[in-house]
Amino acid sequence: MHKRSLVAALASLLLVSTTYAADKHETKDKPAEAKPDAALLQPQSSETTGSVRVEGKSIDYKAVAGTLVLHGSGDKEHEPQVSVFYTAYFKKGADAAKRPVTFIYNGGPGSATVWLHMGAFGPKRVVTSDDSHTPAAPYNLVNNDYSLLDASDLVFIDAPGAGFSRLIATEEDKGKREDQMKERRKAIYGVDGDGHAFAQFITQFLSKYGRWNSPKYLFGESYGTTRSAVLANILENESSVDLNGVILLSQILSFDTSIDGPQFNPGVDLPYIVALPTFAATAYYHHKLPQQPAALEPFLREVEQYALGDYAQALMAGSRLDTARKQVVAEKLHQYTGLSVAYLMKADLRVGGGMFEHELQGDGDLTTGRLDSRFSGPSLDPLSKDSEYDPQSSAISSAYVAAFNDYVRRQLKYGEGQQYRLFADADHWDFTHKAPGVNGEALQQSTNVMPDLAMAMKTNPNLKVSLHGGYYDLATPYFAADYEMHHMPVQAALQKNISYDWYPSGHMVYAHEDSLKKLHDNVARFIGETDNVKR
Repeated sequence: MHKRSLVAALASLLLVSTTYAADKHETKDKPAEAKPDAALLQPQSSETTGSVRVEGKSIDYKAVAGTLVLHGSGDKEHEPQVSVFYTAYFKKGADAAKRPVTFIYNGGPGSATVWLHMGAFGPKRVVTSDDSHTPAAPYNLVNNDYSLLDASDLVFIDAPGAGFSRLIATEEDKGKREDQMKERRKAIYGVDGDGHAFAQFITQFLSKYGRWNSPKYLFGESYGTTRSAVLANILENESSVDLNGVILLSQILSFDTSIDGPQFNPGVDLPYIVALPTFAATAYYHHKLPQQPAALEPFLREVEQYALGDYAQALMAGSRLDTARKQVVAEKLHQYTGLSVAYLMKADLRVGGGMFEHELQGDGDLTTGRLDSRFSGPSLDPLSKDSEYDPQSSAISSAYVAAFNDYVRRQLKYGEGQQYRLFADADHWDFTHKAPGVNGEALQQSTNVMPDLAMAMKTNPNLKVSLHGGYYDLATPYFAADYEMHHMPVQAALQKNISYDWYPSGHMVYAHEDSLKKLHDNVARFIGETDNVKR
């Protein structure tokens, strides 16, 4: 398998793997997009009002659910190409020049932003079970005590083709319209096309709502962190938009750190190294360790040190590692992961994410969660080598989808007669990327957007970056994010602009209520410390 194809296959699973697969199955045989109705060609909006109590404080707000229409460039600057759906919440009575605005999006790639909207920072939050399958409807939608509206106005953006966002083809002839839609997908569904689409949306939004002089923030989760790095560089260096801060949740900037399928990229052992602490945290949570440590975090600091030291050296030795030394390392890994020494030896000390998820609780025919390894579910095939689904995704997806579909129509008064797509109808995502400073047409074959974020930080040395992650995240392990940040190609002085916060939760940190409160408090404090507003 070519590395480029591998990275595309792996990254498409970053957010909700099983739901995405189901959505793709439903849409792959659809006929070509019909000619768009007039509503796609013009911005739409529905305004409502509401109130939310955030940690005891009441906040009145105006909500706008609507679309902005993105156009082409050059001789196509008047050609409508994408209708992007968003939900914006504005605090009533606030001074727009002093009121921060935060642009929020999930990843996928090509995901709707239902997760951050209904689980983290919107004024309403859907209640899900902490580490087990949430019972079927009716679901409980409650006031979100940890909405970020106390610190910032919020703009939740659905990626092109997802949610109520749609690509637009305007050709009269059906055949030409099909070709035009293919061109749209090719142009938008990729690292660089997606970044430019979001940049155009943000600059349009700033103009429409008079927010050019507001403190500005990006908040991305999962592939949304990849997008944020690209987007920050585009905004800073193509659109002359200085950002106050970039907030990254469950980060992946370099896809060479991914623990999903590293066996297809032999010779690159980094994924095994940076995933080891998450394996250890997961084994700790499920009481699978030979000797259970008294506390999680001191244990993880020990595992991190071992991962970067003896374990890394053993893997780098390759076939030069002698059998006796390999046995010693396997025994140590057994102490840290709970996997048997025999299994670790047979795996050549290299256990991928899917292997670990299937094996850790295999004695009970249980599969461990990927997005949140606190979750477990019955194994689909107890004899399989890898996990075949994600119990966490299956446990909560229905609640989020049902809650938003009901909320957007009943309370935001938008979407009647429209289908809300959880993911874009993208058969292929182009993971090639032209990094800043690259001359000619040279493209990365394995996506790495660390240079993009570094460029944004260098050209705006006041830019602050806030990194957040969960200890139980096997999709984007926290120590991989930590590793990426400490290898950013920036000066030591700029490293000080990066802050770190970790939580006893998974990929969707906010799915654990205590972690949601801490996430809110940390992000609100970060915005308050960086918005440049005199108080």
